[in-house]
Amino acid sequence: MPSPTPRLVLVGHGMVGHRLLEALAERGALAADPAAPGWRVTVLAEEDVPAYDRVHLSSVFAGTDPGRLGLAAPGFLAAHGVDLRLGDPAEQVDTAARTVTTTSGAVVPYDALVLATGSYPFVPPIPGADAPGCFTYRTLYDVDALTAYAEHARTGVVIGGGLLGLEAAGALRTLGLAAHVVEFAPRLMPLQVDDGGAAALRSTIESMGVAVHTGVGATAVETGADGRTTALVLSDGERLPADLVVFSAGVRPRDRLAREAGLAVGDRGGVAVDPHCRTTDPYVYAIGECAQTSDGRVYGLVAPGHQMAETVADQLAGDGATEFTGADTSTKLKLMGADVASFGDPFAGGGEATEIVFSDGREGVYKKLLLGPDGQLLGGILVGDAEAYGSLKPHAGRRLPAPPEAYLLPAAAGGAQLPGADALPDDAVVCSCHNVTKGAVSAAIAEHGLTDVGGVKRCTKAGTGCGGCAGTLQAVLDAAGVEKRRGLCEHFPELTRPEVYELVRTERIRSFTELLERYGAGGAGCTVCKPVVANVLGTLAPELGLRHVLEGEQAALQDSNDLFLANLQKDGTYSVVPRVPGGEITAGQLIAIGEVARDHGLYSKITGGQRIDLFGARKEDLPAIWRRLIAAGFESGQAYGKSLRTVKSCVGARFCRFGQGDSVQLAIDLELRYRGLRAPHKIKGGVSGCLRECAEARGKDIGVIATAGGWNLYVCGNGGATPRHADLLASDLSAAGLFALIDRFLMYYLRTGERLERTSAWLERLGGSGDGIAHLREVLIEDALGIGAELEAQMERHVAAYRDEWRAVLEDPAALARFAPHATGAEFLEPGRGRAAVLPDGTEAALFKDAAGEVYAVGNRDPYSGAHVIADGIMGTRDGVPVVASPMHKQEFDLRTGASLDDPDVSLPLLPVPEPPRSS
Repeated sequence: MPSPTPRLVLVGHGMVGHRLLEALAERGALAADPAAPGWRVTVLAEEDVPAYDRVHLSSVFAGTDPGRLGLAAPGFLAAHGVDLRLGDPAEQVDTAARTVTTTSGAVVPYDALVLATGSYPFVPPIPGADAPGCFTYRTLYDVDALTAYAEHARTGVVIGGGLLGLEAAGALRTLGLAAHVVEFAPRLMPLQVDDGGAAALRSTIESMGVAVHTGVGATAVETGADGRTTALVLSDGERLPADLVVFSAGVRPRDRLAREAGLAVGDRGGVAVDPHCRTTDPYVYAIGECAQTSDGRVYGLVAPGHQMAETVADQLAGDGATEFTGADTSTKLKLMGADVASFGDPFAGGGEATEIVFSDGREGVYKKLLLGPDGQLLGGILVGDAEAYGSLKPHAGRRLPAPPEAYLLPAAAGGAQLPGADALPDDAVVCSCHNVTKGAVSAAIAEHGLTDVGGVKRCTKAGTGCGGCAGTLQAVLDAAGVEKRRGLCEHFPELTRPEVYELVRTERIRSFTELLERYGAGGAGCTVCKPVVANVLGTLAPELGLRHVLEGEQAALQDSNDLFLANLQKDGTYSVVPRVPGGEITAGQLIAIGEVARDHGLYSKITGGQRIDLFGARKEDLPAIWRRLIAAGFESGQAYGKSLRTVKSCVGARFCRFGQGDSVQLAIDLELRYRGLRAPHKIKGGVSGCLRECAEARGKDIGVIATAGGWNLYVCGNGGATPRHADLLASDLSAAGLFALIDRFLMYYLRTGERLERTSAWLERLGGSGDGIAHLREVLIEDALGIGAELEAQMERHVAAYRDEWRAVLEDPAALARFAPHATGAEFLEPGRGRAAVLPDGTEAALFKDAAGEVYAVGNRDPYSGAHVIADGIMGTRDGVPVVASPMHKQEFDLRTGASLDDPDVSLPLLPVPEPPRSS
């Protein structure tokens, strides 16, 4: 490294450019003090805002505060001496003088220059492409312009059916426009999926009201007398009415600076770089979408750009051994509610590849695996159901440890139990966020004696990004023979969930504090024990005389979903799901939902459980949304809780010529009877009117099928990573007999289920010898334990005490006050839970108060997701230290220092506690 303070100029402050700054900071190579060793960095940014998360740009259309997409942690740039110049992009590079001249005329010298200029949207040269109403979709500015123009538009057309094009179409639907997608290729997402996958994707997207046109191009944009866009003309002569047009037909590398400076560029664009990401000038580097790498490709994904940033950081502040010679382009996305994933080489051909395909047109599911001549997995495509992506991707290029069908089919359809983590090779990447392999995790377990996922996170950083690999990390621990802790956590080391349930029930314990004082091991609780106790108290509320899940101290126990009675989404907004028993809904109710979605700018989706989900609601808007839904006859669908979600039904004997029972009415009766029932995990039900099984009842925790003699009851089926078919518990039941048996089944599960244990895993554990269904028949039908009547009576008390949770909040001023967006000072804090507050300088803080009255203030932005949600996390202790857990993925932070206890390189800023407002 040059000495003592060499000058680095970074052109572009996008996702990849900012990752370079982070990588240099992690290596201690940025000099905040001009006299200190390290790089002095100047960043020349074209946009007038710092780096933000473009991957989630579409969330802004749904109401997400753009500030939540920011990538730079508060104080990061200042702490590392980074001179960020917004809105003053580089205009010219002089490689001989080693200077960059900006648009404003400033001349900035450099010892090293990194081009991270990204790409620009390609706009086809057709007449009218520059008319008012024509847009591209790449920046926050584009989002603002589109949103403003859409207020006076009714129909929009997107040119391009790739990833960004489909995101843009979803954005138009969010803005309330009728939407079309035009793709020149014969299928959607031609670079990621094949014909079968594209057909499944098209079916899903068209079901959401987006018209799809493939195999045609755009030839002209027509305008009206005022010059504004009116229509798009297609190459087949069709004319699509269009008030606005979005061009999303691909991107081109932004390599102008390099070309004009005499640096080599690729034939199809892109600054040519070697394996160290160095250009033909030894002092200039290029990374991200503006670079053509040594394998002759321009990568349009973020992950390869991050790898290039790491490579350059190693050149500037390391041993220079890191090389970039290519990247894995596997992707897993959710587009307009549809899962899409591809990995390996999804188009491997040559006639030697064997295709294994599963397709379900009814559900919009398509899965394909490609196997080589020796049985190795070459690649695959998953559309509509990408659950197996995490299990398949690490095996690309290797033989699968189980038959291919096990990864594509549910167990009931011929699939097999998937192999555990011991079947993964050591070089398989289990955490793609931090590129951590299974071997690295196994080595850390052995070297440090790790016993839980938290320890793995601290030692390896695996699981500290999106959190999606937590299950795999636990599987690696299990494969290593690590004995699981018997109790819930350090606060209740000797108590399991069933034991907590029995203590609360038999000793009538009415609060977490009482349970902790009598049976705990000290501390203030955590993200494990607090929600468990909250769940148990909710289950036993009728027995204990408790009114509401957010009453008093209980609010401080709840996970974010239960705290605000809605589902937290990755951008910090919430989704709202009203109950629609049996899928039966009136025209007036449909209109009311549509009006709520329109007025609050919510994205709406019909779920697999025959309900309507409204996405993008802000916390402070939830009560207003509930009031309107309740006025239309709805109540909480409890999609947020560990409780009964929904009971799906077919039309049954009402309309179907094969129907043998009124499945709709039975589904309604079941859902209304068991609504609000808190359980160890979520519960789903299904009722089919005949053995044709259109409601897929045997894939549910409670499945009922009509027969000529009554109703058959199936239990303990569910989907997820390891789908399981339900087992037959009893046949030809009367309606009364059916309800009595389900009463017993559910209450027995509530008493004996472990924390977060699905009914399928519970059943397999119950039998001991593996015959769990026989054990259930003994307990529930034969009443071997003599508790049948007691279980039924307890269910009757639950039914009698049911109260809609949304309505209960609206009728409780104290509970309602928690939905205010910000507190004005610490005097409004409740012990054990947080509130957001805005400081005088505009910084958003998360305030917490412990039982002793000590108040803590940290930044409210979750450094992993970028959402402002820390104030909604659970406050507790870990090893005696006061902590808060992010509600996104449960990473914990020390409230005294702001340091992450799971990732030493991440922290929350400590902030001053705001003073209460002075009275005049």
